[in-house]
Amino acid sequence: MRNATFYEPASRLLTPEAFEFVLDLELKRVVRSQSFVTLLSIEVRRAWDGVTVTADDATVAEVAQVVAREVRDTDPIARMEGGGVGLMLLDADMKGGSVVIGRVMIRVDNHRFSAPLAISIGAASCPAHAVDAASLKREAVSRPMVVSARRSLQPSSKTDLT
Repeated sequence: MRNATFYEPASRLLTPEAFEFVLDLELKRVVRSQSFVTLLSIEVRRAWDGVTVTADDATVAEVAQVVAREVRDTDPIARMEGGGVGLMLLDADMKGGSVVIGRVMIRVDNHRFSAPLAISIGAASCPAHAVDAASLKREAVSRPMVVSARRSLQPSSKTDLT
């Protein structure tokens, strides 16, 4: 990997290139050690004048930061090109991935986003679904486990004076 910057500035998010590099290394480790890695693909879309569009970089970064609070520090996470977040759950099979997805959705449901969002989380596990990075990513995107329309949380127009 030629780029000397592994992380995005002021965050624990890997750059997309670094995420790809680490994913390749982890998949090789999984095959050698007969363990697991589960890839979560989190697609983020925004409602814009009644149309759902790919979320802008700032919104995707915000979702990535919310997700990062719910996973282990050792699980690589990145804001991916194309409006998504990638998350590797090291030494986790699909059952463990399902548990993490549940925790992530609770965190997302309780976060105040600045705009209405639609979030889809897909998952695929190595070696169960694929053993190479491209196939694993395709499988994760094509296997949505959670699709959630998330309204932005706006302050209530009522004031509680009690």
